Amino acid sequence: MRRFIPLLIIVGALLLAVAGYLLFFAKGQDAPGAGQGGPPGGMPPTAVETVRVRMRSLPNQFETVATLRADESIVVRPEVAGRIQNIHFAEGENVAAGALLFTLDDALTRADLNEANANLQNSKRAYTRANELAGRQLIAKSDLDTTQAELAVNQARSASAQTRLSKTQIRAPFSGVTGLRTVSEGDYVNVGQELVQLVRLDPIELDMRAPEVVLSSLAVGQKLDFGVDAYRDEIFSATVVAIAPTVDAGGRSVALRARLENPDRKLRPGMSARARITLATNARALLVPEQAIWPSGEQKMLYVVTAGVAKLVPVTLGIRQPGLVEVTSGLKDGDEVVVTGQLKLHDGANVKTQPASETK
Repeated sequence: MRRFIPLLIIVGALLLAVAGYLLFFAKGQDAPGAGQGGPPGGMPPTAVETVRVRMRSLPNQFETVATLRADESIVVRPEVAGRIQNIHFAEGENVAAGALLFTLDDALTRADLNEANANLQNSKRAYTRANELAGRQLIAKSDLDTTQAELAVNQARSASAQTRLSKTQIRAPFSGVTGLRTVSEGDYVNVGQELVQLVRLDPIELDMRAPEVVLSSLAVGQKLDFGVDAYRDEIFSATVVAIAPTVDAGGRSVALRARLENPDRKLRPGMSARARITLATNARALLVPEQAIWPSGEQKMLYVVTAGVAKLVPVTLGIRQPGLVEVTSGLKDGDEVVVTGQLKLHDGANVKTQPASETK
C-alpha cells in the first residue's frame, strides 16, 4: 500500500493543475470583449506603421563618375634646335592665339637663308641667260635643262632656310593659359624638348562612361548636372557634345563627352566629378519606402492594408532613389502599405495601423 502513495500524490497534483487551467480559461472567455473584434485566442490586432501611396513625378536618372579635361591642351616643343634668346610670357598668363612665346637664336639660320638666297639669285640669272641662248639655238637643250634644275634646287633650299628661320619663333597655336616653363633664357634646347604647357580652360569638357543599357536614351545636346569636391555646395551644368561610336566590350559601356563654359576658370582639367543625367521623367510613379519591401525567394512582396487586414501582395520594382523604390506593378494610387512590423504579420493578419514616424 505504501508503494502507491507517491503515485496517488502525483496524480492528484496533475488533476489540480488541469482544473486550475480550465477555470482560468473559462474566466478569460467571460471577460468583456473576449473573442470579439480580434483574432482567434483573444490576441489583439498587430500594431504596424503604414504610409499611403501617392503618385508623384519620378525622374529616371543615371549617375556616374567623370573627369574634367581641357578643351585644348598641348606641350609646346621646338621644331629646331637652338639657344633660347627670349621668353615672351609669364607663367600662368593668358595668351592669345599666335602670341610669341619663345625666340631662339637665329644667327646661323639667318646666315643659311642669306646663302640660299644668294645661290637662288645666281641660278635665276644663269637660267635667264641659258634660256636666251637656247632660243637662238646657241646651246644644247640639255644645258638649259641643267640650269632649270639648279634653279629649282636653289628655290627649294631658300624655302627650307626660310622655314627653319620661322621655326626659331615659337608661337601659341591657340589662346589659353601658360603653365610652368621648364627652361630659362640662355638654355640650349633640342628638337621636341618640353618647354611649357598651354591649356585652354574656357570652355572645359567632361569625360565619362555610361552603361550600354541606357545608350538608347542618350543624345547629343542632352543636359547633365555634376559636382566636384572642390566646390561641394555648387552644381554645374554641361551639355553632351559627343557620344563614342563604339561600345567598350570589356566594360559594356560607351564614352560620353560634355562641355560647359568656364569663364571664371574655377574648374580645372583633371578634377574628378559626380555626374547625373536625367534620361526621362515618369509623372505617375508610385514610390514606397525601401523597408516596406519584403523578399520572398526571388519575388518581392509587401503588405497592403484593407479594412484592418494585411494582405501580402507581389510587386515589381523599378527605379531606386535614396530610401525609396518605385513599384511598377502590384500597387495602385492610395494603397496603404506597411513599412514597419512585417515580422509579426502573416497574410490575412488583423492589424492596427498608425502613420509611419518618417515618410519620404
